[in-house]
Amino acid sequence: MLSTIDLRGRELGVRDLRHLLPRAEFDVAAAVETVRPICEDVRHRGAQALYDLGERFDGVRPTRLRVPAEVLEAALVQLDPQVRAALDEAIRRVRLVHEDQRRATTTTTVVPGGEVSERWVPVDRVGLYVPGGRAVYPSSVVMNVVPAQIAGVGSLAVASPPQRDNSGAFTGYPHPTVLAACALLGVDEVYAVGGAQAVAAFAFGFEDDSDASGVAVVCEPVSLVTGPGNIYVAAAKRYLKGVIGIDSEAGPTEIAILADDSAVPAHVSADLVSQAEHDPQAASVLVTDSVALADAVRADLEDRVAATKHSERVREALTGPQSGIVLVDDLDAGLAVVNAYAAEHLELQVVDAAAVSERVRNAGAVFVGPHSPVSLGDYVAGSNHVLPTGGCACHSSGLSVQSFLRGIHVVTYSQSALEEVAHHVVTLAQAEDLPAHGEAVQVRFEQG
Repeated sequence: MLSTIDLRGRELGVRDLRHLLPRAEFDVAAAVETVRPICEDVRHRGAQALYDLGERFDGVRPTRLRVPAEVLEAALVQLDPQVRAALDEAIRRVRLVHEDQRRATTTTTVVPGGEVSERWVPVDRVGLYVPGGRAVYPSSVVMNVVPAQIAGVGSLAVASPPQRDNSGAFTGYPHPTVLAACALLGVDEVYAVGGAQAVAAFAFGFEDDSDASGVAVVCEPVSLVTGPGNIYVAAAKRYLKGVIGIDSEAGPTEIAILADDSAVPAHVSADLVSQAEHDPQAASVLVTDSVALADAVRADLEDRVAATKHSERVREALTGPQSGIVLVDDLDAGLAVVNAYAAEHLELQVVDAAAVSERVRNAGAVFVGPHSPVSLGDYVAGSNHVLPTGGCACHSSGLSVQSFLRGIHVVTYSQSALEEVAHHVVTLAQAEDLPAHGEAVQVRFEQG
C-alpha cells in the first residue's frame, strides 16, 4: 500500500533529500488566479457576494451572514454532554500551555540615560477561520480562539462555512458543534462564510442589512487572519497578504514517524491512518532503519484501512505520491531525513525518544514516545494543532499567543546620551550618503 524509498547506503544532503522525499502537490500560485475574482467580488459587492458565493460553493444560501446569538445559545444547549466535557477539558489544557507563552515588557539600559524597551501589543482585531467540509472542527475553534484571547486581542470574529445538511434552527449556518464551541469560549461574532470569500470578507469588511431586527450588521475589517483551510483559503491568504496579516498558507496535513525496531507496528499503522483520514492529499510517511518494522506496518495497514470508516479516502492518501516508507541506515540518517522533511507532525517511536527529540530541528510539533500520538495533540494535549505544513516548519512556527502580538520598540534617550553617540550617527549617515540623517542629530546641539 505504501511505496518505498530506499535511501540506505546513500550519503545525501538536504537538497537531495527534499527532492527525493514524498510531498503532496499543492500549487497555491495557480489557485491564486481562481480566487482573485472571488476576492474582488467580495471587495466590490460585499454581503451580496457572500450570500451568492455561499450558495455557489457550499450548496446552501446562508440564512444570515452573522449567526444570531440565539442560534449560538441553542447549539450549546443541544451539545452532547460528553462532547461538551471533552471541549471543556481541551480548552482548559490549551489555556494552561498558552498562558505560559505570555510576553513581558523588557527594558534595556544601553547607556546611562539611553533606554530601549520592547512592549508586546496585541493585534486590534483578528479573523479566525474554521474549516468545514469532510469533517467538523470544533477543536480548531479552540486552537484559534484561546491564544488570541490570552494575547489580549480586543476584537475577534470566527468564520466557518454554512452546512447544507443542517436543519431546523441551524439551516444555513455552520455546523452546530462549531457554533457550540464558539459559545463555550464566549465568541459571539460568528459568520456563516467559508472558503476564499471568508478571507476576503475579513480583509475588506462588509455591511449586511438583512438582519431581522432591521439594524445593519457591520463586519469591520481585521488586521490578521489565522486558521487552516483548503488550497483556496491558502490562495486567498496569499492574494490578500499585505491587506491583512496571515499566520501561514496551510497545505495538506502530514505526519512523519521516525521509528526503530522497538516501535509497535499497530501503533505506527494506526497513526498513519489517523492522519490519512483527513484528506486524500494527506501525507503519511514512515522513516525507519528496520525492514522488519516496515513489513509489519505494511501488513497491518491492509486490515486497518479496510476496517476504518473513511477507508476510500485513507487508501487514496496512503497510496498517493505524498506518502511512503523511507528506509535509512540508522537513527542518524533517519534524523537527517526528518529534519530535511520538516513535517507538520513528527512522531518519535524510538529507543530513548526524549533524548532523540533534542536533536530535532525542524518540525511543527514533536510527539515523543509510544504514548504521545498526534491525535492527542489534535485535541487535548494542550499544544496547538494549527501548524506549518509543506516543509515550512524549517522556518515557521505553529499558532501561539505570539502570533497575535507585535513587539514595539520604545526608544528613550536623554540629551547627554544622544550627545555621546551623535558623532557615530553622523559618521554612519555620511557613509550611507544620507547627510540629513546626521543633520537631524547635529541640529539639537547647535547654539542659538
